[in-house]
Amino acid sequence: MSDFILETKGLTKEFKGFTAVANVDLQVQRGHIHALIGPNGAGKTTCFNLLTKFLVPTSGQIHFNGKDITPLKPAQIARMGVIRSFQISAVFPHLTVLENVRIGLQRKLGTAFHFWRSERSLNQLNDRAMALLAEVDLASFADTITVDLPYGRKRALEIATTLAMEPELMLLDEPTQGMGHEDVHRVTELIKKVSAGRSVLMVEHNMSVVSGICDWISVLQRGAVLAEGPYAEVSSNPQVMEAYMGTEA
Repeated sequence: MSDFILETKGLTKEFKGFTAVANVDLQVQRGHIHALIGPNGAGKTTCFNLLTKFLVPTSGQIHFNGKDITPLKPAQIARMGVIRSFQISAVFPHLTVLENVRIGLQRKLGTAFHFWRSERSLNQLNDRAMALLAEVDLASFADTITVDLPYGRKRALEIATTLAMEPELMLLDEPTQGMGHEDVHRVTELIKKVSAGRSVLMVEHNMSVVSGICDWISVLQRGAVLAEGPYAEVSSNPQVMEAYMGTEA
């Protein structure tokens, strides 16, 4: 099996003459935390949407575990083990924390569309749901209505629901966006913890997060890869400094 769990070749997305992602060759090494960074408008989230097929590439290929997944639909890619989070919180606000995680686990029961089934049929998922909540330090919040959770805890819940889908590759879109220092630290440590035995590709603006946990970094500018490497190498690259600062380094 290849050392790379995810590879793109010439990945391109055009919108009526505007090129949002331009000929991107990306290689995510198995077992690594890989960051996709760049200034606003660089094409990071568009790239995520292409990888998970929420957008259809104009050209190029996407390979996961050596298989060409370019023609597949989002649900098919998710079933293969590529699971993503979103910039905007994507939990069910009026369900409890436990119920949110059970929804992620429900697919295994084959009852996803059997809405007439008793809710008690989901109780068999409680032990696994509680184990996932413990993994993200939310066990004490199991009965809390999700809308009442602090923002940082909601992001932790999203990671728990992502884990419920048993991802081989987790795609995290700005997991610490809008957080205070304490929540940033908690979620950063959480990502490091849950990455054990998994691969992670994340879009992140907070450079202290990137420098602290990421093995490899790809920098996008105007939709194209500007630089790649470990943080120490990328952060001292004059082109990267110019892209972020807007002046010549």
